[in-house]
Amino acid sequence: MRIALFSTCIVDAMYPRVARATVDILERLGHEVVFPPGQTCCSQMHVNSGYFDDAYLVVKNHVKAFSAADYDVAVAPSASCVVSLNHQQGMVARHAGDEETAQRAEEIAGRTFELSKLLIDVLGITDAAEQLGSYFPHEVTFHSSCHGMRLMKLGSRQSDLIKTVEGVQFKELPNLEECCGFGGTFSFKNADTSGAMAADKLKNIEKTGASICAGGDVSCLMNIGGAALKENKDITTVHFAEILASTREHPLEVTGRVAMQGAGRN
Repeated sequence: MRIALFSTCIVDAMYPRVARATVDILERLGHEVVFPPGQTCCSQMHVNSGYFDDAYLVVKNHVKAFSAADYDVAVAPSASCVVSLNHQQGMVARHAGDEETAQRAEEIAGRTFELSKLLIDVLGITDAAEQLGSYFPHEVTFHSSCHGMRLMKLGSRQSDLIKTVEGVQFKELPNLEECCGFGGTFSFKNADTSGAMAADKLKNIEKTGASICAGGDVSCLMNIGGAALKENKDITTVHFAEILASTREHPLEVTGRVAMQGAGRN
């Protein structure tokens, strides 16, 4: 299968190792991964802040980039951004009076998958150790992002995959359904409330005894990791794609409170 990678702006700018891990996983399964040039952002930040005119330009750019590419399905290592494609892009284009772009955006969104949904629902991956060779000998807990849980209805797909990684000792996170406090611009506009929510999340992570908190959205992991640094907590945040990409031959190196290197290619 030919799979287009939508890396998302925050992964591309701040967590490129997550994009590399996503590519490693898919190529390990024998798929061809392509990267449509010109892609940038999904427009979620603009929409959520009420800047529809600016968002429209971003939507048009996304449609142009992915319309020009040749692929069967697209994938993003972010439930939040895939939700934005599905729930916002068509609406933004129609708000601008552009029905053609709205329909093209919805077609692209219809074949763009969050990583765990692609792996499980489309590619039939249910055992990461057996089917991907995943190996990560650490105690791990898992934070479920709000968009993935509430809008995409991912359920336990991401954590189910982590549990099947060889060597993982999985620790259930208390009050999993509670937000970490990020919420995009919410964390800037309501910093005190966001900080309090992140502090509660850290307390629950500590209760598990795990020093590694995995998740499926780097924005949430950035917020949790930043709070951990601020409070001097020994908690490292890691995207679940990095854990799936980790193997005995090319293990994910976790040093201190920040995972500095992604798993190498096989």
